[in-house]
Amino acid sequence: MLKKKPVTGMKDILPGEMAIRNYVLREVRRVYGGFGFTELETPIVEHIENLSSNQGGENEKLIFKILKRGEKLNLKEAESAEELVDTGLRYDLTLPLSRYYANNAQNLPSPFKALQTGNVFRADRPQRGRFRQFVQCDIDILGESSALAEIELILATTTLLKRLGFKDFTVRLSDRRLLTALAKYSGFPEASYDTVFIILDKLDKIGPDGVREELLKAGFSEPDVERCLGLFKESEGDISSLAAFCAALGDNLPAGAEESLRTIMQSVASVSDGGFKICFDPVLVRGMSYYTGTIFEIVMAEFGSSVAGGGRYDDMIGRFSGQPVPACGFSIGFERIITILSEQGFKVPEEGKRLAFLLDKGLSAERTAQILKEAMALREAGNTVLVSPMKKNRRFQKDTLEAEGYTEIRDFYE
Repeated sequence: MLKKKPVTGMKDILPGEMAIRNYVLREVRRVYGGFGFTELETPIVEHIENLSSNQGGENEKLIFKILKRGEKLNLKEAESAEELVDTGLRYDLTLPLSRYYANNAQNLPSPFKALQTGNVFRADRPQRGRFRQFVQCDIDILGESSALAEIELILATTTLLKRLGFKDFTVRLSDRRLLTALAKYSGFPEASYDTVFIILDKLDKIGPDGVREELLKAGFSEPDVERCLGLFKESEGDISSLAAFCAALGDNLPAGAEESLRTIMQSVASVSDGGFKICFDPVLVRGMSYYTGTIFEIVMAEFGSSVAGGGRYDDMIGRFSGQPVPACGFSIGFERIITILSEQGFKVPEEGKRLAFLLDKGLSAERTAQILKEAMALREAGNTVLVSPMKKNRRFQKDTLEAEGYTEIRDFYE
């Protein structure tokens, strides 16, 4: 017997959730389009060399790899699994976008404000709001090196979340250059920076003592660990906290890093209506290895973790084209947002009426045609009209339709 359940980590989507997903995607296109982002599409299959280019962090361990086809698939002579694979399913949208831009830059404006939505795939352990096949929704600005890119990305993303009914969320902001300066200031070996960052990213979950224990267990010296943790005192996350942290790092901090963060925080705060917070978080890491500068994420109490994240990745496009191109992007956690809305019992706002026409089986062809014409006229006026045969248990049928959102139900007899 064939299996009726979907593959582990993937799911069937029922009509109720599908309505929410379509609504959110409509709002995504409406809000981001209002900020000047234009939509594009890339294939879900990418060259395995691109996917395995040491830019995707832990996600490169989660690639769904695709075997070579036909004569290229030589099982007998292959000496390793790598020789059997030439492509894979994309694990995010940023790397495919970078390849897309490098291949099509001559036909695109500069700066290019890109909107991309689509399925991505990771062989991850499924959990609440996390699947092996899931939709990502990204906006990116390519070709803009100033802080205006980060400001626009944050304002667009927070506008979308507010449009979807979310409030009191927090935008956390930092810079990879601050993290590098922190590691250098502390005395950690440069080859171990990524390990340090991964452990520091757990600070809000396991606290300073837990981070200390993990750093020592990883082999770092106690003086270096204490010097590092000494920077993380009580912080309000405001401009003064940013200034104090950067002052402590001294000459280890590259020029312009503090000024960029200050500009972003001040600009976003002055333009927003106070519906969310923006704060400096010195241990914000973000998992991707391709980030080179500003990094940010959005956290909200409804989910208990981040629901959006992104940052600046100025080096990635150059690895495809040989030419440096500044780039910055922000991705909302589409599946997490859908999970929150579904659990809250969210109802999609209706622009027109939802009517159901129930037809008795004794209707003549002429009367049926009249009813169908009436239904067509109502649809052309912007309403939703379901035409269905009347069932014996009309009460149950009507209750079901009302649960599906039909507010007007009409019975038709001869």
